Amino acid sequence: MTYFADNQEGMVMEQTIKQEIARSVQGLKLPHYREIPNVGLFLDQTAKYISEFLKPLQEGALTGSMISNYVKKGLIANPVKKQYDREQIAYLIFIAVAKSVLTLEEIQWVIQLQKLSYPPEVAYEYFCQELENVMFYVFGLKEKLDTIGSPNHTEEKTILRNTVIAVAHKAYLNKCLAAISSREGEALR
Repeated sequence: MTYFADNQEGMVMEQTIKQEIARSVQGLKLPHYREIPNVGLFLDQTAKYISEFLKPLQEGALTGSMISNYVKKGLIANPVKKQYDREQIAYLIFIAVAKSVLTLEEIQWVIQLQKLSYPPEVAYEYFCQELENVMFYVFGLKEKLDTIGSPNHTEEKTILRNTVIAVAHKAYLNKCLAAISSREGEALR
């Protein structure tokens, strides 16, 4: 089976796959910082809350053991009375997205760089805006990238954008391979 549109049928199939892939991320919308619960969520509640938002982006869910590992590695602060607050959840959302392209040590470095540049709420909002901006562009739902945030801290914003670009391209590639694999499996039946 060819993956390139060398005839009319192939072009229709390729276009159908592209539309299917684009639809898979249309619902991507991370919560704004103020929308994240600040009442304190327990470990399993936190994992479930974050996983729900990341469904359009990635297949694997965030688990309680992953979160515990991030606490042990010092990526986020220890929960207070076994509950995670808004700031910790925001960091966990970033970690869950970035871990597909960065090591935990690199994520920790990016978080430290961010802490020197922005308060957590501002950094998280930039991240959410940039993720949606780049994902919709890479998946063909918009024609150009928007400029996010102020012109200050360009090095930090460049690192953030490049991280998000890598995440978006990896997600797109994974969805392309899954779609092609699915179509190929159907053709073999």
